[in-house]
Amino acid sequence: MKTVCEKNKCSGCMACFDVCPKDAIEFIDDIEYFNAVIDEEKCINCNACHTVCQKENPAELKEPVAWYQGWARDQEVRSNSSSGGYANAICKAFIENGGIVASCKLSNGDFRFFLARDYEEMQGFAGSKYVKSNAAGIYKQVKRELIKGRKVLFLGVPCQVSAMINYVGKKLLPQLYTIDLICHGSPSKKILDMALKEYGYTWPDINKIDFRNNTKFQLRINMKNVLPIRVQEKYMYLFLNGVNYTENCYSCYYATGKRVGDVTLGDSWGSELNDEEMERGISLALIQSEKGKSLIDMASLNIYDVDLEKAKIPNTQLRHPVRISKEHDEFFKQIRSGKSFCEATKKTNPFFWYKQDIKKIMLKLNIIKDC
Repeated sequence: MKTVCEKNKCSGCMACFDVCPKDAIEFIDDIEYFNAVIDEEKCINCNACHTVCQKENPAELKEPVAWYQGWARDQEVRSNSSSGGYANAICKAFIENGGIVASCKLSNGDFRFFLARDYEEMQGFAGSKYVKSNAAGIYKQVKRELIKGRKVLFLGVPCQVSAMINYVGKKLLPQLYTIDLICHGSPSKKILDMALKEYGYTWPDINKIDFRNNTKFQLRINMKNVLPIRVQEKYMYLFLNGVNYTENCYSCYYATGKRVGDVTLGDSWGSELNDEEMERGISLALIQSEKGKSLIDMASLNIYDVDLEKAKIPNTQLRHPVRISKEHDEFFKQIRSGKSFCEATKKTNPFFWYKQDIKKIMLKLNIIKDC
């Protein structure tokens, strides 16, 4: 098997898929690993895939020149966001100033990237997506718009931003604005599919999926929690504890204080602002360029100073990649042996999950109340 980058270290950014002139690249999702596999019979050895590969040729990382925290002034924008609404407010302002935004949303059971030219087309971009997204096609679309002389804002995780910078090339780079999101890591969508199936959901029935509601991390389908709040939901437990990411995430090149985007956005978990504001969500913004500063300036934001070193403590991905969980190997071992999602999760930490089962029984019998 000939792969574009080192075997089992592919992030699935899919830039190589878009750039290949012979459709010679196929992505293999092995749940624990991603690989971009080259069909050697179709390959013409043009080397385009290796050129855009952000694993082989990462874009430049830059020190932040400024950092802020705060939230969108528009309370509707803030309330519809996972954090303080900075991303949504910046995207809205960029479109209002004549630009095009490229970002990810759920569509027909897949997390895909789309272009938005007005606020209505932006709907679905807001909110965290704790799963691998499908970026196939967006690199070509963004480059076409840049060639036409339009300004495009691309918002994605750092490996996707790096791949986009590689794909569009230096000549078009002045028109490309980028936001990289502070990324813990990302699981294969196959794991999410398994979880939803066991919770009794199928994708045709799902109009909206949320992975968190401000500071509460819990899967919500069509605006309803899949489990009571007081019971730990298994998919988010695996995600928050670094159990279910693909292999590349544990050695991520971009998990550092130097950043690849014009702006970096995340949560200001270490904020000294009051608890009420924390509950409503506070965004963290790192600015790496003049373009990044212009994005902040054009948006309607409440902006406050932040202690970056303090902000880095809970945002460990500004210091190093997530540490691989001691439960990781056992979880994937159980999945590969044919265990169901719930069975595999319980095998990783039996005592913890028995406690959650007892909570469910106690809630059902009204011994304890949900909150």
